[in-house]
Amino acid sequence: MSSAVTAAALQEVNSRNLARRWFFLWLGLGLIGLFILSLLLGRYPDTGFVSWERLNRDELARLLVFNLRLPRLLTAMVLGMSLSAGGVVFQMLFGNPLVEPGFLGVSQGAAFGAAVCIVFLGGSAILIQSSATAFALAGLGLSYLLARRVRYGGWVLRLVLSGISVSALFSAGLGLLKYIADPLRQLPEITFWLLGSISSITWIKFLSILPTVIFGLVYLFLFRWRVNVLALNDETAFSMGAAPKRERLLLLTAAVLPTAAVISVAGMVSWVGLIMPHIARRLFGSDTRYTLPASMLLGGIFTIMCDDLSRTLLAGEIPLGILTSLLGTAIFIVLMVSRGVKAER
Repeated sequence: MSSAVTAAALQEVNSRNLARRWFFLWLGLGLIGLFILSLLLGRYPDTGFVSWERLNRDELARLLVFNLRLPRLLTAMVLGMSLSAGGVVFQMLFGNPLVEPGFLGVSQGAAFGAAVCIVFLGGSAILIQSSATAFALAGLGLSYLLARRVRYGGWVLRLVLSGISVSALFSAGLGLLKYIADPLRQLPEITFWLLGSISSITWIKFLSILPTVIFGLVYLFLFRWRVNVLALNDETAFSMGAAPKRERLLLLTAAVLPTAAVISVAGMVSWVGLIMPHIARRLFGSDTRYTLPASMLLGGIFTIMCDDLSRTLLAGEIPLGILTSLLGTAIFIVLMVSRGVKAER
């Protein structure tokens, strides 16, 4: 009897793994297909898709596709992957489904750094990118140092409280910078950066963030199974051979690095890192061995779709952050009211 039960259990596990492999295959093919279609989609020479024959004989269309759309779409893809992977790590390690990669003062730090550059340093693209990255990492560092000084609660709770405090501090500084900024020149630039956009992405900008993004995503992918262990309490994780504080810090840093890099060139793009992990968990469960890569693929698909809408929906381009917030909110509401979510009183 026991052998029959074991065989049935093994067969169920094998069938489940096979289903997951097929699902990953379809997600990967969907991302590749969407990327190719998006590369040919635009408003030149006509609204819609440009044919390969037109690319061969129209030099302007060819330059537009390969010098403007291609780096932009690659940036959109790594933007969604970075925010989504970071969202999985943050939500698992903090045990809170409502946190995202910018939770530890990263997003607000990047926004403050960009505003500082725009107001005081002239606002060149390279300086804005460097300043946003530096202050995003500073947000993580301040949150970590403050958490070590707090004497209340466990380590995760101290990090949460520290992240809230640092984010509020940077938000106040950002408000002050917006108040003193030139209302005709500097304030509109700050506002546009806060809305999020990848319309100005070039090969130089994309290649400048690529090493950081690759390092962070590869590290998270290779150690995705470790997130399951570190999501447990410190005593249980330590009994399983983990060094909870050190390993959590390494994973959080690996999640923040690509987030800071993509935010520095794209501005504030919200809801991607919050929503995609929820969808991935609904499809693959809470095991991060499957949830993290699934979330990366879903994030890439989602941001490319939003970018397609931002540049084709209207004659003028819609900031990417507006569409990710709008569609992300709609998806979140659907997830919350769907039958798979149980409410407790």
